[in-house]
This record gives sequence, structure tokens and C-alpha cells, in this order.
Amino acid sequence: MNVSDTLNEALGRLPDLVRGAVEGLTPEQLHWAPAPGANSIGWLVWHLTRVQDSHVAELLDAEQVYLTGDWAARFGRKPDPDDSGYGHTAAEVAAVRPDSWQALVDYYTAVHARTRDYIAGLSPDDLDRVVDDRWDPPVTLGVRLVSVIDDDAQHVGQAAYVRGLL
Repeated sequence: MNVSDTLNEALGRLPDLVRGAVEGLTPEQLHWAPAPGANSIGWLVWHLTRVQDSHVAELLDAEQVYLTGDWAARFGRKPDPDDSGYGHTAAEVAAVRPDSWQALVDYYTAVHARTRDYIAGLSPDDLDRVVDDRWDPPVTLGVRLVSVIDDDAQHVGQAAYVRGLL
């Protein structure tokens, strides 16, 4: 198995997990949080998708999917490239309001397709390229992609858990 196949195998498990966490839920259920200040299902899936979208757009030196079309409006947000959920206060978390479970699935599907296409063209040598030198040690492409997959898996697991509390 080559590096692209390995990364796409890990990434390829996420769409079904995202759909399973949100499918059939009402906007109210997507917004429900298990405790004051806790993350809702809608926020968790929006956030994991925003992080993947922003990181992959940066790697491609391209515009984020979120800034095209009406994605931001479908989540009650403005199309701000820096609005990914990092550092959100409880009030900001509560302000993310997906208009439907389908909005979350559609946005994730668009971001996933872009990520999959990007990964398909990578070679093992590409993974050693430094993509962020603000860290010590600097972050390589391989580390960034593993980080995105790990972050997505953790947040979709959290969303599935919160769904189980409904």
C-alpha cells in the first residue's frame, strides 16, 4: 500500500462516520448540548470540517470551500476564513446553527473530496516537506495530514457520543 492509499484509507472512513453522527437530526437536536458550555453535535461536525477545509486550502494555496457558495450562511455564520472554531467561547459555539443535518454532510462531502484528490497526488517524499515552521519542531505535510485525520476522528466520535445522549 502506498502513502496515498494509506492516508485515503484513514480519511475514507470519515464520511460514513459524519453521516452517522448527524443523519435525521433536527436543527434543534444538532444544536443541543449536554451541558451549559458543552459542544453540540452541529458545532463538532462543523468544526472538524472547518479545520480540514482550512488546512487543506492552505496546503493547496487555494480558497477554502467554506468561502464559496452559501456554506457559511447555512451554519448561521459569516464567510470568515479564520472562523474554524478554535478558541470559540461558549456563546460562539452556541451561535453555530446548521440549518439541517444535510448541510453538515454536504459541506463535509465537498471538503472530503478536495482532500482525497489532494492526497492522491502525493509521493512519500512530499510528506517530509515542512508546511508550518511556527512550531518546534516544524510541522511536515505528513504530520499535518495525520493531525487532520486524528482531529476529525476524535470530533466525529464526540458527536456520535452526544447523539447517543439525545
